[in-house]
Amino acid sequence: MSRVAVLYGGISAEREVSLSSGAQVIAALRQAGHAVQPIEVGADLAAVIAALRPAPDAVFNALHGRFGEDGVIQGVLDWLGIPYTHSGVRASALAMDKVAAKAVFAAAGLPVAAGRLVGIEDLRAADPLAMPYVVKPVNEGSSVGVRIIRAGDNRRVEVAETWRFGSQALVEEYIPGRELTVGVMGEEALAVTEILADAGSFYDYDSKYAAGGSRHVVPAAIADADYRRALEVAVAAHRALGCAGASRADFRYDDTGPGPARLVLLEVNTQPGLTPTSLLPEQAAHRGYDFPALCDWMVRHAACRGGSALAGGA
Repeated sequence: MSRVAVLYGGISAEREVSLSSGAQVIAALRQAGHAVQPIEVGADLAAVIAALRPAPDAVFNALHGRFGEDGVIQGVLDWLGIPYTHSGVRASALAMDKVAAKAVFAAAGLPVAAGRLVGIEDLRAADPLAMPYVVKPVNEGSSVGVRIIRAGDNRRVEVAETWRFGSQALVEEYIPGRELTVGVMGEEALAVTEILADAGSFYDYDSKYAAGGSRHVVPAAIADADYRRALEVAVAAHRALGCAGASRADFRYDDTGPGPARLVLLEVNTQPGLTPTSLLPEQAAHRGYDFPALCDWMVRHAACRGGSALAGGA
């Protein structure tokens, strides 16, 4: 039995998601036989550090969004010398910065969408790409702030005027077709899931986390060669960023044209959600890991970067 501290909550836009993930993880780890110390994280970092004394055997990082999965808390845990789940500082920071991650993926020869970083004032003044296109915050997860600008909808100025994610945004071509995702554990891809958002809408924050907001088809009904390619790209992206533990790669799959289907890597989530509607637990179950076993696997693969991993099974 290990003594595991679970960090959840946090101060990002994804606090509610993290609270849900954390509650699930706490129950699962107890079921798996661990002694669990829940630590609800707020704005007081000193209080978090104090709660981690004496040091637990491992920290289960169930935080999402800024300060939780962008390398910040990972650096604190490295400094304290406490093993923790998921990726380290470098991979977490790279994955959270969509522009940096995209550069890493492109350098590795992985398929990415055309796009560029633009100033919000430039977005207010004119369309930076031919419509339709997607506007994304550079450093947010769970589709927070993502907007699709379509021909004739006249929303560009409104998006620019209500933007609250800094002075810049990532603007990318809109890729029609289907939403796919692939979970990775260690360096093994689990499965390809197709995500069908409610009423055919874009897979936004509400679709991700509201009960009934989306339907998941696993394994996805796509061509065998494309299925294998999605698995390969997910693992390659995990490696390119230097991820550890579990990650999840999100894709668009454009099979709307007369030619070959196009698979495009959108991003990698270094700390996939662990809520009742989340995708990674569903894929793990498809491969024979129930939720307590998945959480136990994550703890057994916890590490302090520069230190040794906890003893445990694969």
